[in-house]
Amino acid sequence: MTTTQAPSQLLRLLEMVEATPPLLTAVVHPVDELSLAGAIAGARRGLIAPVLIGPRKRILAAARAAGLDIAAYQLIDVAHSHAAAARACELAAGGKVAALMKGALHTDELLEAIVSGPSNLRTERRMSHVFVLDVPGYPRPLLISDAALNIAPDLMTKRDIVQNAIDCALAMDIERPRVAILAAVETVNPDMISTLHAAALCKMADRGQIVGGVLDGPLAFDNAISPESAATKGIVSEVAGQADILIVPDIESGNMLAKQLFYLSNAQSAGVVVGARVPIILTSRSEPEASRLASCALAILVAQHKLSKFSR
Repeated sequence: MTTTQAPSQLLRLLEMVEATPPLLTAVVHPVDELSLAGAIAGARRGLIAPVLIGPRKRILAAARAAGLDIAAYQLIDVAHSHAAAARACELAAGGKVAALMKGALHTDELLEAIVSGPSNLRTERRMSHVFVLDVPGYPRPLLISDAALNIAPDLMTKRDIVQNAIDCALAMDIERPRVAILAAVETVNPDMISTLHAAALCKMADRGQIVGGVLDGPLAFDNAISPESAATKGIVSEVAGQADILIVPDIESGNMLAKQLFYLSNAQSAGVVVGARVPIILTSRSEPEASRLASCALAILVAQHKLSKFSR
């Protein structure tokens, strides 16, 4: 497997899976040039073995428009995007594929097939999205969750979001990841639900309801990632100033935080949905190839980590 030019943290993900066989991946409804090209790029790098699922004529038309030869890849002909999502979930439930990749359909359509169909891809946890960011000037990969799936998570949903993010970090060989539960302030304020959730999550970790990482919160963004800011505020913590994972209060704050880092700090990202029986690669139309490839690598690591947990 060859790697590609990418920021250091994303390149690290690619290097971690160099010796790993391609992940058999159902690519759901890849009927436009961008989604099809992203899947084929992952295949050419040896990251995934794609199973293309969608209307055959539209997939072939997209391949011609993109100048891609897809003759070597399995193609399952179905009538429309709903059928593609259902068939992909069926294959995943039957162990025929080990991951799902979103093509040219809405995220909600794919997730609906996962959670409400007969595929049985749900687990005891709520699904959540994890961004892995390479932020210039930050000395480690920075994970942000959930900035894409859960709109206004309650406490128990946040518990799942935290555990999913920790498991993702562990899959990346980040030992005992440091988790900052973000709020606007670093003290508990009964009028700010995010601070109450943060305090409760930390106590849940103390009681073994969240495992594998070390939590602190509430923490404001500055004292979560800046040692100087944490020291100025007098915060003594294993997490403050050196967080590996940022847990945001809701999807709006998470989406804004991630996009600010993308567009103002030139951060690059990989992303995956965790909490289902298989990892789900959600690729954005605007993502560069390096991010798409790193997302495939991240899915491989998550799938491997899940298998290793079951084999213990």
